[in-house]
Amino acid sequence: MRRSTIRLSFMMLVALWIASAMSASAQAPDFSKVEIKTTKIGNNFYTLEGQGGTIGALVGPDGVFLVDTQFAPLTDKLVAAIKQISDGRIRLVVNTHLHGDHTGGDENFAKLGAIVMARDELRAGLAKGNPPRPAGGLPMVTYRGPVTVHMNGEAVQLIPVPAAHTDGDTMVRFPVVDVLMTGDFFRSVGYPNIDRNNGGTLKGMVDGLNAVINAAGPNTKIIPGHGPVTDRVGVTAHRDMMMAIRDRVAGLVKQGKTVEEVTASQPAADYDTRVAGATPQTRDRFVGQLYAELKAGG
Repeated sequence: MRRSTIRLSFMMLVALWIASAMSASAQAPDFSKVEIKTTKIGNNFYTLEGQGGTIGALVGPDGVFLVDTQFAPLTDKLVAAIKQISDGRIRLVVNTHLHGDHTGGDENFAKLGAIVMARDELRAGLAKGNPPRPAGGLPMVTYRGPVTVHMNGEAVQLIPVPAAHTDGDTMVRFPVVDVLMTGDFFRSVGYPNIDRNNGGTLKGMVDGLNAVINAAGPNTKIIPGHGPVTDRVGVTAHRDMMMAIRDRVAGLVKQGKTVEEVTASQPAADYDTRVAGATPQTRDRFVGQLYAELKAGG
């Protein structure tokens, strides 16, 4: 009897392991099927979309300035796309935040001769990540305050956004083509994502959105980390939605509700039809993040 029980338990463990492995395999992206979409946004500014965060490319006689690099396996495809809109000399890269769908190709682009730039906090986060990023994949130039990069007729502004989506976010402004890139502290699809494990906070995210709104003009094209290009009106609506849901969750926290009770009450459900690409998963994740921050006194 005991031997049969042990054997059954072993077989169940094996079955669970196989199911887990198959699930992981099913979830792994097939980068070979990814196609790069290039869109001209301004005179010498383009976006590149493949898989992961949207890339910005400022091109011209001084070479190419990139915002983010997506996943490492996509580098060759991205380089090929960049050569279709420029002479291919990729000189500078700036990371908007540390997540791999925005920084995974850094090491590859560095090997091609690009200098990678990012916030001090971003470099530190990659260096101590799980697994740690190798030295060749870490930004070479780091900064804490604002930085201006003069290339291709632009005075590109790298504007730190403290403790927003993560603790190492940067907003990138191109004044001449009137473009702002936000990274993931603003997305035009799905609910917000406050990465508390990497230093993100609601206050920092709202402050970042306010900075975008204040910096944008009526015709400014705002390029989110994910989702369609939008404008100041779109960002304002996103910020207001965040604050409305925050107030609802705060009221429930004051009533002593548990995170399970707050999530079950669906305080954001009425926004599902107004938030493009909304899913119950991103909604409940955001509510849980708000709960954790408010419960901690944030």
